[in-house]
Amino acid sequence: MIARRTLLQASAAFGATLAMPHVARAAGKTMRIAHAANEVHPGHILATSFAEGLEELMPGGFNVQIFPNRQLGDDKQLLEGTVAGTMDVTAVSGVLIPLVTGREGMNAWQLPFLVRDYDHFGELARSEAGLAIQADLAEAGLIALATADTGQRNFLSAKNAVSSVPDFAGLKTRIVPVPLHKQIWETLGTAPVGLPYGEVYGALETGVIDAVEINVSSMLGENLWEVGKHFTLTGHYPWHMSTLMSQRYWDGLNDEEKAAVTEAGLRSISKTLDYAKTQDLEGREELKAKGVEIVDLTDLDEMKAKVAPLNEEWAAKDPLIAGLVAAANSAA
Repeated sequence: MIARRTLLQASAAFGATLAMPHVARAAGKTMRIAHAANEVHPGHILATSFAEGLEELMPGGFNVQIFPNRQLGDDKQLLEGTVAGTMDVTAVSGVLIPLVTGREGMNAWQLPFLVRDYDHFGELARSEAGLAIQADLAEAGLIALATADTGQRNFLSAKNAVSSVPDFAGLKTRIVPVPLHKQIWETLGTAPVGLPYGEVYGALETGVIDAVEINVSSMLGENLWEVGKHFTLTGHYPWHMSTLMSQRYWDGLNDEEKAAVTEAGLRSISKTLDYAKTQDLEGREELKAKGVEIVDLTDLDEMKAKVAPLNEEWAAKDPLIAGLVAAANSAA
């Protein structure tokens, strides 16, 4: 696994390289990329691998500046800024895109148990159905360049271990307050609580919430292992992030530059998925070493059966969602 110290050193070196004086780079177009994740999160890899791809395709063509760790705002602020054209590029959690833009297609990625694993996600992200969801965001003034899974979601409890579906009952569970998540977790019997991501640690510590649906990268990056010791492996849906460029910035590019950013986006998908997959698997061992109990859900099939009707229900809401459901099922 890529250790935090190693990644921070690599990120610092990469940032220093971008900042170094360079005759060719000085002529390049400045591009600001911002995201809310920290440097060990796959969302940061989505940004850095995109920048690396640009440099490979057009050496010195762009002067890329990356701002992680909510330096320029949280996910929602960054997304709104990109829609407004005040941000160049952001890597943002896909769950917020329908909330901010009204474009519903992105919900498809988090239908419960639709996407099997990281490899399946990569296949779907490059499929006609996956690319159609991205293209639809042009209606909101966004050019979507990549969508990747930054960590399959599991279930963290600060109280007792959740080892079977009945154990979900009544647990105050933090969710992103969007209709799909609310419906999924109410169906499973929890008491969903909408809460900003930055407040999760304190809420678990003080008992404001009992649990959170979360991925390994966030467990490690936000030190949630300190306040939650029971991590149940459910893999209920991916946590997808998308690299989004403002229409304003896109319109300022020539054809060669547009081709380069499009290709760099596609290249970043594989690098991000590879990193996320490795971090997910090896990170579980790191969590064990930190005293976290890794729990297998004994009746995972029952969990899947409970939420299965939601996929058909949501597919009926939007043809883009229906398209990804069909693509996912045909690849099963």
